[in-house]
Amino acid sequence: MSKPKILYISQEIAPYLSESELSTYSRDLPQEMQNKGYEVRTFMPKFGIINERRNQLHEVIRLSGMNIIIDDADHPLIIKVATLLPSRMQVYFIDNDDYFQRHNVTDIETRLFPEDNDERIMFYIRGVIETVKKLKWSAAIIQNTGWITALAPLYLKKQYHDDPAFSQSKIVYTLFNDKFEGTLDPRFVEKLKMSGFDEESLKPLLDAPVDYIALNKLGIDHADAIAVASESVEPELIEYARQSGKPFLEYPGAENRDTAFADFYASLQK
Repeated sequence: MSKPKILYISQEIAPYLSESELSTYSRDLPQEMQNKGYEVRTFMPKFGIINERRNQLHEVIRLSGMNIIIDDADHPLIIKVATLLPSRMQVYFIDNDDYFQRHNVTDIETRLFPEDNDERIMFYIRGVIETVKKLKWSAAIIQNTGWITALAPLYLKKQYHDDPAFSQSKIVYTLFNDKFEGTLDPRFVEKLKMSGFDEESLKPLLDAPVDYIALNKLGIDHADAIAVASESVEPELIEYARQSGKPFLEYPGAENRDTAFADFYASLQK
């Protein structure tokens, strides 16, 4: 059986951002799968702190130009790409002047301007999905890593489930130790409803302000499978994932990661 195409939607990837457990994981796992013969594509936000010249990012004009509507406002989508050496893996960046700064930032926007994070993650996920559609590239596995990707299973299962690019995709939500403090904008649920989601789809977000736990539970609810990619994930999320009854990959450790994920992906294709 041929190896499936894998789309990785990531929160941050080294070396475009400084090395951390999350950024190195999001770099290394796709490269490991590519080395095993899988066709891989990866996405991350184009945070303003990323040096475009040093990292050789360039805009892909044919993919840019559409507007994404959030809270009744249009936000132009800009797509950039770079090649990660030595693997030559392509990394696509989702950019927009409203959510990602151009200059003079000292950290990523999710920490500098947390008040915009609800719309930022909506824009990022919609941007990835629309770009993949334009690429006419259908992935058998779509793996989402980092809380900024938590809306991907929701959008893919509720709004794009009939799209040929995604109708056969298995959605993996990855639990990671990447907690954010506080809660998202109080109007987050209202904005999601304006985008076409009903209350049944948004259950984990309805009872209290949307924090890290609630956002991750939403990702678990709409994913086909859950993987643990960090040793110290919130126990409440681990238990919630196990109780879902969905395919569940325990933390495999770095040494066995490539084999564990390859086997996990294969099990989802049966």
